[in-house]
Amino acid sequence: MPGSLTTPSADLDAAFAALGDPIRRALVTQLARGDATVGELAEPFALTQQAISHHIGVLRRCGLVEQRREGTRRPCRLQVAHLALLSTWIDEQRRAWDDRLDALEQHLADGATR
Repeated sequence: MPGSLTTPSADLDAAFAALGDPIRRALVTQLARGDATVGELAEPFALTQQAISHHIGVLRRCGLVEQRREGTRRPCRLQVAHLALLSTWIDEQRRAWDDRLDALEQHLADGATR
């Protein structure tokens, strides 16, 4: 995957670190609606295109966004497959905690009937 790191753990670390910034989360939200150039992405913010380019660069390096050339335009696109990796990890953690809580509930119920 272009822009991704070498290990799944490093990929997760970089992506979650990138999404820790509210501007980058807002950019991901905008790109979820469709491809956009840096200029288009910068419109709703009181930031320069250079600042938005920096944030896009962070998102590109962790594999969440790709940028391509279309003539003189350089639209950005959200890498949905990479977001799916994050979602899968979150779902796995949720299932593990649900299992632990179910086991605790059963343990407490067994103790109450003794």
